[in-house]
Amino acid sequence: MFEDYLALLKKYKLVIALGAILVMAIGAFLVLQQKPEAKTTDFPTVSTTSISQESTEETSSESPESETILVDVKGAVQSEGVYELPSTARVNDAIEAAGGFSDQADKKSVNLAQKLSDEAVVYVASQGENVSVVQPAISSSATGDSGSENTEKINLNTATVADLTTISGIGEKRANDILAYRDSQGGFTSVDDLNNVSGIGDKTLENIRPYVTVD
Repeated sequence: MFEDYLALLKKYKLVIALGAILVMAIGAFLVLQQKPEAKTTDFPTVSTTSISQESTEETSSESPESETILVDVKGAVQSEGVYELPSTARVNDAIEAAGGFSDQADKKSVNLAQKLSDEAVVYVASQGENVSVVQPAISSSATGDSGSENTEKINLNTATVADLTTISGIGEKRANDILAYRDSQGGFTSVDDLNNVSGIGDKTLENIRPYVTVD
């Protein structure tokens, strides 16, 4: 029996070989005809636009919504006190925050358009005081590198009229009164002596005290 199969194989080996080659060729053709699938990754798509927007929003949230300052409003106003105002506020805004001028206010004693800074004092004088208490800002060049207060103060015993009129609240007439007192008394022994000068009361003295010395 086995010899019969072997005899058939030998007789038809060429046909069998051709069939095998044909099957292999068809298989190879089918493999080549298959389109390669697109490769995909598991990484999520990141939008650079979203990242940019989130970064901008985060930066905005960290920035202060509005910078504010604290201003002390005193004198002839409806309600004295410390008020929180925008950093761009002016004297007029501070007075409005305090309820406006009182009936006794000397409206000419303040510059309503003057800009304010943090820790500023707005003092509205009463009629007859003739004083402005919104002090001009002192520049860093005036204070010097040492930061000593004496470098920015005006010496009452050596000051000229021009020196004294640089202080807010002292006009030319008041400056002349100060010099006249100094000449008649032989000089100032204390800043408190200004109380003896005509037209300078307690409130005016406290206003100009930080800016003068007798040393």
